[in-house]
Amino acid sequence: MFPLCSWPTLAEEQHETYWAPHTRAFRILWLMEEAGAPYERQLVDIRTGEQDDPAFRRINPMGKVPALSDGDAHLAESGAICAYVAERVPAAHLAPPVGDPLRARYLYWMFFSAGCMEPAFLQKMKGIELPKSAAGWGSFDLVMEVVEEALKDGPYLLGEAFSAADVMLAMDLWYAIHLLKVVSPTPRVAAYVARCTARPAFQRAEAIEAAELAARAAAAL
Repeated sequence: MFPLCSWPTLAEEQHETYWAPHTRAFRILWLMEEAGAPYERQLVDIRTGEQDDPAFRRINPMGKVPALSDGDAHLAESGAICAYVAERVPAAHLAPPVGDPLRARYLYWMFFSAGCMEPAFLQKMKGIELPKSAAGWGSFDLVMEVVEEALKDGPYLLGEAFSAADVMLAMDLWYAIHLLKVVSPTPRVAAYVARCTARPAFQRAEAIEAAELAARAAAAL
């Protein structure tokens, strides 16, 4: 049994978010902008191998971004960070509280990206043939059917309330449509992605990433 503890919320303490452009770390930029909590961005230049620095590997032994430091707490994996921040900033209402029936659906979709969507996208990109019974995600087509059904009652996964689960899903769909080119969106999926990416927090995160990319381009001149 873990003892109950009381510690400042992220809204009261600034923490460090480790990121790099064009990575899953964009999810964390977006989520932090949604949460409205103070945070410090630590750029990890994965082009020069900074992710392998021993100091960073102590935060994330896998040497990947994103990662987060919150006092003595350190964690990685974008889904885990999204879930952590959503609970550390309850005033942002990015996660249903424990005991709310919607929490079951919320948790399902928080884990769906890493467990089903990303491997399904890889399967589609590489043309890998697998029987449904051998793939934890079933198949690419099945994954997209489940997504389509989940969005029918919108505007978000939990109905009217935007949550961290939408950050996970919408980001995967955006990448799959615009960068990976493995998803041809249905009208419902396209409308959902457009709705999520039109949010001011997404736009702010996009501006943060664009500014870094512009600075890199200028430095290369």
